[in-house]
Amino acid sequence: MNLSLLWIPVTLAAAAAQTGRNATQRRLTEKIGTVGATQVRFLYGFPFALIALAVVRLATSEAVPLPNGTFFLYVLAGAMSQIMATALMLSAMRERAFSVVTAYTKTEPVQVALFGLVLLGDQLTPVIALAILIATLGVIVMSVKPGASLTSSGLRPVLSGVVSGAFFALAAIGFRGAILSLGEGSSLIRATTTLVWGLGLQTAILLIWLGLFDRKALTASFAAWRPSLGAGFLGALASQFWFLGFALTTAANVRTLALVEVLMAQAVSHRFLSQATSRREIIGMVLIVGGVALLLLAQS
Repeated sequence: MNLSLLWIPVTLAAAAAQTGRNATQRRLTEKIGTVGATQVRFLYGFPFALIALAVVRLATSEAVPLPNGTFFLYVLAGAMSQIMATALMLSAMRERAFSVVTAYTKTEPVQVALFGLVLLGDQLTPVIALAILIATLGVIVMSVKPGASLTSSGLRPVLSGVVSGAFFALAAIGFRGAILSLGEGSSLIRATTTLVWGLGLQTAILLIWLGLFDRKALTASFAAWRPSLGAGFLGALASQFWFLGFALTTAANVRTLALVEVLMAQAVSHRFLSQATSRREIIGMVLIVGGVALLLLAQS
């Protein structure tokens, strides 16, 4: 395999794992609330990240990179943004279909491209920019039910989903910046090190928050440890692949290809959540596939 294209299977694996994690967290939201379900991906994912770092360290014999001030700024920004993004996404999922809210959050690639250009200097070719716009248009089309508007079920889930996408975009840029700021080591060791720091910070922040303001949700998350453990594992697995993708290419490339998650979410909605697929959603999915295909052609 051409190693320059390794980010493609890595991103597809991340999207698959994240779809499973989102579905698991959506069910947990009904039991332990939005904040409680938000923190399980971090609290229960952190041990798996530590295991992954230990395995990578033993397998490669590489030293764990030492963090610096720039790394801490980027990883903290990424950690906080991802917490906000996850909470807003789960809140919106309580009011709209799983696949539709996933689509709202996937306005993210355009925002990632802009943030990446401004904050990290990641460049875009005209073809890649067009691919991002086409795929994002597919997300927007897919989000509208036939005969209805984007706000047909109220503005709150729409705004929550779109703002969630913005925070996911900032998280992607923050974590890519953190990975790049670790000057030494392979892409794998730098990505895994960043994952451990990110999940560790997120776990500490949410444990303190819940301990102070929502002990009931914290206790409930411990009681629901079986499904929470599954969500944590899938979250850590997805993040491992996301971070490796960020180490290999621009965040815009990764997050645009990640739009295949919308198609995976649609399959989950249809198979497990008994949510039908409309003709407009099919058109949107075709545009997403077209945009992703154009992106991949631009990389060849």
